[in-house]
Amino acid sequence: MRHGDKLNNLGRKTAHRKAMLANMASSLIMHKRITTTVAKAKALRIYVEPLLTKSKTDSTHSRRTVFSYLQNKEAVDMLFKEVSTKIADRPGGYTRILKTGARMGDNADMCFIELVDYNENMVGGKTPAKAKASRRGGKKKSTTIDATTVEPIDETKDDSAKSE
Repeated sequence: MRHGDKLNNLGRKTAHRKAMLANMASSLIMHKRITTTVAKAKALRIYVEPLLTKSKTDSTHSRRTVFSYLQNKEAVDMLFKEVSTKIADRPGGYTRILKTGARMGDNADMCFIELVDYNENMVGGKTPAKAKASRRGGKKKSTTIDATTVEPIDETKDDSAKSE
């Protein structure tokens, strides 16, 4: 019986699952957004959010702890240098899951998982300027063609090209 077992095994053995989550967490930290299945994204959120919380305190101990989970020096450096400064004032909830529909081959539920502070559309960063609306039925601008810029059409060239 599985009373109280909340861990989603994702159909993998322990070593494979840990390696997969470590790779996905490294990719999420490096790229700020990845595409995966909903089940893997939910498991990844449980895996990566404590690491993001630990990155708020930049000490040797916390770096070594995070490295033991991620096994990727570049991801650890980026986590402690870039990501931790953006999430410093956030009390939790560092990731967002956006469902995108079903995968074509096997109909698996797909989604984006992203770091919340890096999505400029949701954060409310720079909003695109609205295009100026044109009036309907306005006066058309006339275009004038200068006679010096227009080249005369040579009909002999067109006839010879058609015959060949």
